[in-house]
Amino acid sequence: MSCACGTSNSFDPNDPKALEIQAKINNHPCYSEGAHQHYARIHVPVAPACNIQCNYCNRKYDCSNESRPGVTSGKLTPEEAVKKVLYVGGEIQQLSVVGIAGPGDALANPDKTFTTFRLLQEKAPDLKLCLSTNGLRLPEYIDEIVKYNVDHVTVTINTVDETGEIGAKIYPWVHWEHRKIKGKEGAKLLLKKQLEGIKMLTDRGILIKANSVLIPGVNDKDLPNVAKKLKELGVFLHNIMPLLSAPEFGTKFGLEGVPSATDQEVMAAQEACGMDMKLMSHCRQCRADAVGLIGEDRGEEFGKEVYTALDFNTLENKYNIYARQEFHQKIETWRKALEIANERIKIEQASKEQLSSTGQTKLIAVTTSGEGVINMHFGSAKEFLIYEAGDKAIKFVMHRKIESAYCSGPENCHGNNPIEEIKQTLKDCDILLTEKIGDCPMGELGSIGLICDDSYALQPIEKSVYEATNKYFFQSVKEVG
Repeated sequence: MSCACGTSNSFDPNDPKALEIQAKINNHPCYSEGAHQHYARIHVPVAPACNIQCNYCNRKYDCSNESRPGVTSGKLTPEEAVKKVLYVGGEIQQLSVVGIAGPGDALANPDKTFTTFRLLQEKAPDLKLCLSTNGLRLPEYIDEIVKYNVDHVTVTINTVDETGEIGAKIYPWVHWEHRKIKGKEGAKLLLKKQLEGIKMLTDRGILIKANSVLIPGVNDKDLPNVAKKLKELGVFLHNIMPLLSAPEFGTKFGLEGVPSATDQEVMAAQEACGMDMKLMSHCRQCRADAVGLIGEDRGEEFGKEVYTALDFNTLENKYNIYARQEFHQKIETWRKALEIANERIKIEQASKEQLSSTGQTKLIAVTTSGEGVINMHFGSAKEFLIYEAGDKAIKFVMHRKIESAYCSGPENCHGNNPIEEIKQTLKDCDILLTEKIGDCPMGELGSIGLICDDSYALQPIEKSVYEATNKYFFQSVKEVG
């Protein structure tokens, strides 16, 4: 079996290039699914301007009640951003990555973006530097990206349709050379620059994660073509994100009633694209000011009033790079122990035949607060990790969010809970593994045929998923085998 935290199923520990890639992604929570329960990231909102308009995007400032790309509670100068990183890095020692992901486009704000990276190189040299871009100006800034050791770049590419017809439905305009280029012409220009920039990055050994927003009825049929092109260009990871299209988001798609993509539609798209590209399946579509582990957001703890009055010497002492290195070593020791405990029963990008001797698999939901174990009560969970499991192995599929936890305080403990939303979210799952669950929600979930089991509390996730699936569904297969 393949190691859960490896770069791919074909990872060769004797291959120098594979080892180099493994070192780059090992503690990067976005690029390594194995790292995302152990290491934290921070997005610094220093890039407010954008140079294209997307029908799925509405940038919101001074906003704390929405969790999606383009949203931030405030904008920062480069100096403020670096102060925040130093303060957060001292408080959250598992912080390993700084990204500039908006709220606009990192390369539409080049001075602010690269000033931030220059300061971070000086003040926090242990952190990985990332940027996200739509790719329009990517070819112009390759040298700057290389200069500041930004070795992880995310490019949002939603179609490779050369006619521009699909792109014109997604992008009303792109801003190029002081004018707005609309419709198909703008979409074709954007695609040209995206492909050119991606090729330049991969030629320089920079790892690329490509984001594609799944827009049902618009680009869903083209996403397998996107995956093929990304593989051809040497892109490391493909992240298929569901369209978030609630009317209150204020996007064009949302206001026009275009529905959000469902979990099942995302899974179908992943299956269609996964044979060509390594997929990212643990994305949370983070805010432009996200802080903490993927799946949590501690941004409200770190307002400007906490760190801006402090000088850099004080903040660098708080950051304490040596203490952080010791903490990261403890994380790695824990991960190695988990790997042994999980018995390497997880395969990335696996087919049903690789997971199951019969071709039959089950979906398992898990509640966790991180660290690779089942350590969250059902009542506290606002998301579920979803695994596909057979009698031979398992694979991670996706996470699924809910609007609010089953128990969000005493006022909601009298039937005022989101059980119907949870039942809808887990309707295609077969088992729920959680640290603790009460009789009432267990009965409700049992009504949709969901088995709830809290006997694996505080146990390693992957081994527990495998053992529970075989206990409930494949024991007879094992006995016959």
